[in-house]
Amino acid sequence: MMLKEPLNMTSTMMTLQYLLLFSCILIVHPFSLPSHQVKLGGGSTIHNKRCRPLRTSSHLPPKLEHLVQDTLDSDRKIVVVTGGVLSGIGKGVTASSMGVLFRAMGYRVTALKIDPYLNVDAGTMSPFEHGEVFVLDDGGETDLDLGNYERFLSVSLTKDSNLSTGKIYQSVIERERVGEYLGKTVQVVPHISDAIQEWILKVAQTPVSRFSKVANDNDDAKDEPPEVCIVELGGTLGDIESMPFVEALRQLQENLGYKNLCFAHVSLVPSLGDPAEQKTKPTQHSVKSMMQLGLRPDFLCCRGKEQLEPSTVSKLSLFTSVPKGAIVSLHDVSNIYRVPLMMIEQNVHSMLAQRLRLGPYEKGVDYSMVEDLTQIEESVVIKDWKKLADSVDEPESECVIGIVGKYIEQGDAYLSVVKALTHASIATKQRLRIEWIEASSLCKDDDGDDAENASDETAWDRLKLCDGVVVPGGFGSRGMEGKIQTIQYLRENKVPFLGICLGMQATVIEYCRNVVGIKKAHSAEFFDDLVKDEEDAVIFMPEGDRTRLGGTMRLGVRETVLLEGSIARKMYGSEKVMERHRHRYEVNPALVSRLESAGLQFVGRNTDESGQRMEVCELSESTHPYFVASQYHPEFTSRPELPNPLFLGLLQTCKKTAAAKSKATVAN
Repeated sequence: MMLKEPLNMTSTMMTLQYLLLFSCILIVHPFSLPSHQVKLGGGSTIHNKRCRPLRTSSHLPPKLEHLVQDTLDSDRKIVVVTGGVLSGIGKGVTASSMGVLFRAMGYRVTALKIDPYLNVDAGTMSPFEHGEVFVLDDGGETDLDLGNYERFLSVSLTKDSNLSTGKIYQSVIERERVGEYLGKTVQVVPHISDAIQEWILKVAQTPVSRFSKVANDNDDAKDEPPEVCIVELGGTLGDIESMPFVEALRQLQENLGYKNLCFAHVSLVPSLGDPAEQKTKPTQHSVKSMMQLGLRPDFLCCRGKEQLEPSTVSKLSLFTSVPKGAIVSLHDVSNIYRVPLMMIEQNVHSMLAQRLRLGPYEKGVDYSMVEDLTQIEESVVIKDWKKLADSVDEPESECVIGIVGKYIEQGDAYLSVVKALTHASIATKQRLRIEWIEASSLCKDDDGDDAENASDETAWDRLKLCDGVVVPGGFGSRGMEGKIQTIQYLRENKVPFLGICLGMQATVIEYCRNVVGIKKAHSAEFFDDLVKDEEDAVIFMPEGDRTRLGGTMRLGVRETVLLEGSIARKMYGSEKVMERHRHRYEVNPALVSRLESAGLQFVGRNTDESGQRMEVCELSESTHPYFVASQYHPEFTSRPELPNPLFLGLLQTCKKTAAAKSKATVAN
């Protein structure tokens, strides 16, 4: 069959092109997209945000697809903080400080720390290697950076806020065992990377409780999901351990879209030579490595001794393609509470608003040149933060606090104790000076190598110059005798003292030996041949597990009832308090009546399914100015705006006794 007229191929192709163009217009036309309310710094809303349809929904598993869509529908934002060049560069403080900016803008903020190690959690890791284990309300044993998040954001996080390689692989393997993957070959991509994305998005939508009532927080919003989630990727970009997380974050940005997730990269800009010259090459290589992995920094946070010079900023911008306004100088400051203020001075809050389309975002505006866009400098949060930072730098007097411990060579092992002392020193307007004292150096018969056994007179001299002393928690017998002798000296010489966890157990052992008269009193943790209910001043908890170490201690928040008229009750100002625990051994209840008859009062107790637990012991104020010890860890709940009462009591007493000594010296 023949056509009467030849087909016009040119007109047909033009028709097809017009149809294709019209289809694209229909797909992307803004009127087809739902509008979203957007929160302003002052709490009002606007409607200039629009939600992008999920382009990759057909390629995602149902659970991840639902979480992604919920994030888009809720207009929830995610900020990822990565690090380069070297570890310990300050990612945690950077992430926490950004959280303060979001708080000041009126947003509900949560945080997630990713640790690439294979451990399920930090509970079995040595403080010498990893620093302290931070404990959360729900008993999660986590990385110490979660302490920074809680202190800066003034929230109580959950155990899911710390994600490790061990956790993610464990969860995927459990899902494979029950057949959730329907017989498919389980692989790093997509199964591990999908599971990581699911974890991040679940944490981002989980409400977190406010630790304390802080200005600009909304009481009615405490159970509402967060609006911003800050994710810190631990380690250094390029490490083989973090590769699955890097790929998952790359995919997550694709799934959420450019406007809903941004990256802040923390790198090093060292100063070398004389005169000193700022070197950009380490940061250039770090960003290049990051971009090779599929990630692109939106903010470049540069650590160094001095503020970045304009020429350094220009060079970094040229070689990293990061705009000059998004290159942030995080140089050394007098105290870490000035870091959020330093970010405000560089307009980081406005840049975040632009990048994530927050608040009064307007297309085409150079936010790096707009000052006070969100007006957070006048917010109550930032005003209080300025007062906090100034108080650290403007003390009225100095206070020397000795920390007698086992892990003093690793400063981060007692990080929360130092932070709690700092909070209390700020509240009492004192400059804090820490005197680190190795416990085993205080007793020649202490456990350890012969070279370390000799009693160090210098250590005792330094201890005797302290205004107050803290004996913190720990595990193992090394240094125990030094702690016991330290507590005896503090008790007999009326030096202000606070014992924590093992410090309380050492307090009870010392009192049993030197006051009650039980000369061989000790802890069942170190000796298994002690006379029952006589020499075993500290016993293994009946519900404990001696075979499995991880997650089997008494962990998390517990209620303590305080005795009327006690020092602890006076400091807390309430009968019942909630504090966090981490221990396997406890004071033997069978010896409590004998100890109390001899003067050591157990003023804080807890009653649970296993019987009565001794939580706080103290000597009366008529006997000693401040002699208090707790089985729980009060350092974990101390906040810059609200110091823990036990630490506050210690610093108040130190200031009072120092003033009395000074007055007596002048009189003489």
